Amino acid sequence: MNPTGFSISEYHDIKPIYEKLNKLVSLPLSKIAPAQLEKYLNYFETKCVKSKAMMQEAKKYIPGGVQHNLAFNYPFPVAFTKAEGAYLYDLDGNRYIDFLQAGGPTVLGSNYEIVKQKSIELINECGPSTGLFHEYELKLAEIICRHMPSVEMFRMLGSGTEAVMGALRLARLVTGKKKIIKMGGAYHGWSDQMVYSLRIPGTFIFDAKGIPFLSSWHTQSVPPNNIKALERTMMLNQLRGGTAAVILEPMGPESGTYPLYKEYCSEARALCDKYGALLIFDEVVTAFRIGLSGAQGYLNVKPDLTIFGKVVAGGYPSAGGIGGKAEYMQGLAAGLEGGKKVKVGGTMAANPLSCCAGYHTLAEIERTGACEKAGRAGDRITKGLNALIDKYGLPFVAFNQGAIVHLETAGTLYVKLNFLKIKTVLKEIDARKNLMEQMGAAYMAEGVITLAGSRLYMSMADTDEVVDDALNRFENVFKSIEK
Repeated sequence: MNPTGFSISEYHDIKPIYEKLNKLVSLPLSKIAPAQLEKYLNYFETKCVKSKAMMQEAKKYIPGGVQHNLAFNYPFPVAFTKAEGAYLYDLDGNRYIDFLQAGGPTVLGSNYEIVKQKSIELINECGPSTGLFHEYELKLAEIICRHMPSVEMFRMLGSGTEAVMGALRLARLVTGKKKIIKMGGAYHGWSDQMVYSLRIPGTFIFDAKGIPFLSSWHTQSVPPNNIKALERTMMLNQLRGGTAAVILEPMGPESGTYPLYKEYCSEARALCDKYGALLIFDEVVTAFRIGLSGAQGYLNVKPDLTIFGKVVAGGYPSAGGIGGKAEYMQGLAAGLEGGKKVKVGGTMAANPLSCCAGYHTLAEIERTGACEKAGRAGDRITKGLNALIDKYGLPFVAFNQGAIVHLETAGTLYVKLNFLKIKTVLKEIDARKNLMEQMGAAYMAEGVITLAGSRLYMSMADTDEVVDDALNRFENVFKSIEK
């Protein structure tokens, strides 16, 4: 196989994917047989005893018992103590195949040895943070600018949420306009203005509890794959001050859960040029997972600004940042000198430990060809999942964008909204969400960890043997589905 540098071997045709997804949500739920589900739930009661006890104690001090949304698993969160390559180990000593990979950043596999050793050396020398400049800030910025086609300068922040906040401020400074257009269903962090039309297109401020209505006054959303809707919105915005930026995930909303046709991003680029708006790519998930040049390199589309997170610190803390054209990025300059600037900050942003881990992670991804290897694992498991779906005559849908694999068994996010029948719709969404949680629990009881039972992040550590082992475990779940 000729090296391409990308994890995507062939871009998917989205039409048959959506046809299958629409069929999935039109059918009754395909549930795990009650007796088998009881066995799976009994696994947690008998094999995760220490985790359950710790969770009961944690709920006394932590809201909900855990500090991060990814840890909320059904029937209760499991405590993990060790991560190594393709595997995770819990408090009770159980081993799992790790397709969560910390939510996506560890393309090399968990706790990669070289990155770990370089991080230990750094801590021994200066500790994790000094509050002052360190050479790894420069080394990380240089390697990112070298690989990402549109990035001439990089400013590191503490998270993807912070990066989005800074990028939107910067877009308004550069353009003098206010309106921000996102794609319905996309997640761009949890800042007030971006908690809007999350996960399911058309939900607008449904999840915006505790957020003043006017916080998202200038936020707009358009349906996935509808380029005409995007142009109509930008055209109307010309009458009310203009569009500051269009922000999108280049593989599709919710990390590619709603896949885009391949030309969409280039068409959005043309519209931004036409209407004087900045194009922002949220590459929190895709940068250095699709390839070292990100989704923008694969699609050959240059955004004006790029959002970074997750892998930019190699799975270590304080992973976020903004990259883009130098003329725009000067608006993020630190210090008192320079022209007009927007307010960004963070004492722990770009700390030596995060920058060291990020630099060596990217250097190792480059040296090892990790993106391609993770992508081949993604292709292999997607092909195997589809074979199992056909074998057992299930309505499930599996597809991938290279090393990002989607396995839809409930179709929770694809339920069509109907505000005239909103109670029925919400009941349907809730039922499908419950099924998704049950499937995730079944996978875990079989020794496979996924993201919410519907997404798999592949890594270089996922050898053919690991993938084939995982497929056998998925088959155990699939063959227990009621007909």
